[in-house]
Amino acid sequence: MIAAYAARIDPQHPLSGLELGEVPEPSVPHGWTTVQLRAATLNHHDLWSLRGVGLGEQDLPLILGCDGAGVDAEGDDVVIHSVIGESGHGVGPDEPRSMLSERYPGTFAERIAVPRWNLLPKPAELSFAEAACLPGAWLTAYRMLFTNADLSPGDTVLVQGAGGGVATAAVVLGSAAGFRVFVTSRDDVKRKRAVALGAEAAFEAGARLPQRVDAVLETVGEATWSHSVRALKDGGRLVVSGATSGPNPPLGELQHIFYRELRVIGSTLGSKKELAALLDFCVAKGVRPVVDSVFPMHDIRRAFERMERGDLFGKIVLTIP
Repeated sequence: MIAAYAARIDPQHPLSGLELGEVPEPSVPHGWTTVQLRAATLNHHDLWSLRGVGLGEQDLPLILGCDGAGVDAEGDDVVIHSVIGESGHGVGPDEPRSMLSERYPGTFAERIAVPRWNLLPKPAELSFAEAACLPGAWLTAYRMLFTNADLSPGDTVLVQGAGGGVATAAVVLGSAAGFRVFVTSRDDVKRKRAVALGAEAAFEAGARLPQRVDAVLETVGEATWSHSVRALKDGGRLVVSGATSGPNPPLGELQHIFYRELRVIGSTLGSKKELAALLDFCVAKGVRPVVDSVFPMHDIRRAFERMERGDLFGKIVLTIP
């Protein structure tokens, strides 16, 4: 079968290690099943993997891709929950959880093997491309907003870095839930598009806000950390799920954090239960993932180049024949 995989590790030139070609069919352990993939989406996790974060030469070659939707062995349309080992189904005793493409082959392939437990029915209202957007960035945004930010309708939330997959998801989900959503971006076009998606207001990166907010969703890291801390009300929540601009902010802002009793909360992906709730939310509210662009599998290098440049708004989708 055809798949896209990490063949080499190169921290400086990650795409030099990306290859597309024939690979063996997936093995199917007890308690697992196969899915014929119809769509998958790119994440920055895939670029970090090609740089060697979480992967070593001993792990290669390894099929990339965390998110996907397709048709299972029984002919049912399904969405794949990408956290393997969350429930213990289909993995060894005491095996730590991992994402697809870390310990097990990922979704950039014609077929994949996953534990049966990890499959959820795909709602008929969602296309395969839309459904494939949900298990990664959209599930991350859902958990940040509804589980960790502790927000109620009418509360204010700042989303840093409008344009990325998690950020666009947070704008759409937050506005649909009745939150007042502020966003930042260096790009005027992205700010306008965020407002069109439901944000109440959009600001230049680092700009002074009209008021302090109840929570901040932080995926940018170094470049926005100080702004995020200072934008919060006393007792506010700073929910962190990434650091695309770097993990080491020049100012720790500890005096603000302890004196104003701010809470810094780490957030990673979400549970199968949360993914099921997200699917229901999208159907009930008519919410649909924001798709930046769609590429066929054979054009995956161009899709990666677009993500690496950062010139995107929403998710990049791969269609898989």
